[in-house]
Parts: sequence; structure tokens; C-alpha cells
Amino acid sequence: MSKQVLSRKNGFSRFLDRIATILFWAMGIGAITLVGWLLYTILSKGLPTITWDFLIKLPEEIDAGGGIGPVLFNSFYVLALSLLCSLPIGIGAGIYLAEYAPSNRFTGFIRMCVESLASVPSIVFGLFGLALFVGYFQVGLTIIGGAVSLAFLNLPVLTRVTEESIRAVPKELREASYAMGATKFQCIRTVVLPAALSGIITGISLVAGRAYGESAVIILTAGTTTSGAMWDFSLFSPGETLAVHLWYVQSEAIVEDAREIADKSAAVLVFVVLLLNFLLRIPVWISERKFKMR
Repeated sequence: MSKQVLSRKNGFSRFLDRIATILFWAMGIGAITLVGWLLYTILSKGLPTITWDFLIKLPEEIDAGGGIGPVLFNSFYVLALSLLCSLPIGIGAGIYLAEYAPSNRFTGFIRMCVESLASVPSIVFGLFGLALFVGYFQVGLTIIGGAVSLAFLNLPVLTRVTEESIRAVPKELREASYAMGATKFQCIRTVVLPAALSGIITGISLVAGRAYGESAVIILTAGTTTSGAMWDFSLFSPGETLAVHLWYVQSEAIVEDAREIADKSAAVLVFVVLLLNFLLRIPVWISERKFKMR
């Protein structure tokens, strides 16, 4: 092949590379711009008008000026309970599938089931929770029913993300740990998990944000009302959350300032999700900083 032909091919390859680079930059900038515009639109409408009274007052059914105190508390309470149920099981299942499970058809079938459950609509888990807690156990629409149903919803995602994060850890790190006399459990605890921490934290962020903003599961398992108390830690109280309250205000509320309440509730919801993601990234930043200092 002549040099002229090679030069033409190299020139065409460089041209395609530049076009691809421009396209990917354009798509990235477009996505960031869209997300930024959505965040600005939601936050700018609600945040400037939020007051402390709005965050701690009880919701109003008829009169204007209601707050979101109980539903905001329920949102954090249900989130904490769901994570308490899902994190140990989901991360443990991911570790088992990545490190201990044999490579056979049965394990492959389990992975396929986990992936299938991760794509199931949340309303299906809501109906399952309704049948389990309301129909079978007959405990009614409660906080515990909503929290456990959310844990079922988040388990497949957390399991799959944990498994993939652990599998992405280089084999050389494991071999070096074994060469120093570490057992398999010591290797996982001191080498594999710290190396996979970033991916696991990403999975936790995904499930935490999804659980905090979920409405369909909560409506079917925890209800659309609260007990009326600001700090109700009873597991068998109604568990309306902020996302459900936002849906209710937008669709069925008759108060005259429903639109304003919806804007402020949406801003609080988005702000809390962003804050949760920021707080969950702190352990990763600390771990990366310690690694660079070594």
C-alpha cells in the first residue's frame, strides 16, 4: 500500500475523530445544560419563598399557609428505615455474587432475575407491599410497610451495582493481598471493598434518591395521610412523605395557595436529594485523599 493511500486513510481517521469529539462534547454540554436548567427552574421557584415555619408547620386541608413538617419527617424516617433494611442485604448479596458464588447456570439465573427486578416499575413493588402488609399481615397503611416495600424496590439495583463495582477491582490487588497472607475475608474487607467504595457509594446514592422521591410505593403501602404529629416514630402510623404530599397538593388539594406549596415542596425535595448525594460522596473524597497522601 502506497504512502499516499496511507496518508489519506490517516487523514480521514483524524477527521472522523474530530467529528466524534465535537459530537460527544456537544451531547455532554447539552445534557449538563438541560439538567442545570431543570434544577434552576425548580429551585428558583421554591427556595426563595421557603420559611422555617413552612418546614415545621402541619399541612392545611382548607386554609392557606400550611407547612410540610410531618411529611418531611416521614420522608427521612422512611428513607432511614428502608436503607437500614436494604443496605446490609443488598451489599452482602453483591459481595456473595462477585466473590463467593460459583460460575454456573444457577448463578447466572440469579443474576438474570436481579437484573429483571431492577427494571420492574415501582408500582409493582407497591402492589406487592399492599398485598403483603395490608392484605396478608393486615397492619394497614403504615410507615413500616412503606419502608420495607422501598427496601424491596432498591435491593436489585443495590445488589447489581455492588457486584459490578467489586468485579471492577483489579485482580492484582487481590493477588497482592493473598501474597501477604491475608484470608479471603480479610482481602475483601481491607482491599476489595475500599477499592470498590466509589461504585458502591454511587449505588447507595441512586437508591437513596429513588427512595426519597418515590411516591407510587408509598401511596399503596403507607397512605396519603399522617398521624398529625410532627415527630411520630411509631412504625404503624400512616406514612405520607414529601413526594406523596407534592402529588396530593398538585392533584387534589383545595387550598388557595396549592401552587405555591407545590413549588416549595418540589424545591425542598430536589434540594434534599442533591444534599444526600453530596453527603454520601464525602467518604469517597476522604478515601481518595488518604490514598493520594500515601
